[in-house]
Amino acid sequence: MPHRTLTIDELAGYLHVARRHVERLIKEGDIPCTMRGGRMLFQREEIDAWASQRLLRLPGQSLDWYHRKTMQGTRQLFPRAALIPVLLQPGYIDLALSAKTRASVIRDMVGLAERTGRVFDPRELRDTVEAREALCSTALEGGLALLHARQHQPFRFEGSFIVLGRTIQTIPFGAPDGRASQLFFLVCCQDERIHLHTLARLCMLAVKTKVMAELLTVPDATAAYGALVAAELAVLPAPEAAKDPSTKLRTGKERGAKRRT
Repeated sequence: MPHRTLTIDELAGYLHVARRHVERLIKEGDIPCTMRGGRMLFQREEIDAWASQRLLRLPGQSLDWYHRKTMQGTRQLFPRAALIPVLLQPGYIDLALSAKTRASVIRDMVGLAERTGRVFDPRELRDTVEAREALCSTALEGGLALLHARQHQPFRFEGSFIVLGRTIQTIPFGAPDGRASQLFFLVCCQDERIHLHTLARLCMLAVKTKVMAELLTVPDATAAYGALVAAELAVLPAPEAAKDPSTKLRTGKERGAKRRT
């Protein structure tokens, strides 16, 4: 449930990181938390908002590290690692949205999600997506935005999926590079275990490939889907790296600290 509290160990599992990383964030005052009955607890709604804001602004090396960490946590759900073939299909793509404003693009994207038949309450979804955008924009450099709900609610959707929309004209959406946005993903995850990983994967596609530029010119939904499938394969690690349980996932700073001890 979105309002429940998490312990340190539960939070580490949700974020797909080791407990020591959570403890470091607490020490640095970099994560919302409260002390109750001598225990450090974390409000789920606050963590959802904090995690998505932080993830969308990770620099390249940190994003790559976190993406690999979340791959470990979702391996049972996606044995072949690829998300796009599972969460997206050509019918979930609309390359001719007529929206001209931030509010209308959110409305149109929720409408696209509603057409999948997998959204139980479209009005509630639109409200929570708008609430997430009010915190800070989900727009990234390169003309795209990764829309999602402010907090996770497992009863919002029937299954997990992604929809993709391309507007006919660009829309100012608050991207860090000042560029207007034209590509909009709406991430709809029923399973809380894959929400952050899905955001990380889409960020990786934006940073590590040229697929977003391709999506601005592809002629139809089938071509857009094919471009995303191909781009995703390019960012997936080699099988040997994917099987490495720990050493290849540590940052250089952590490896140096380990040697000194």
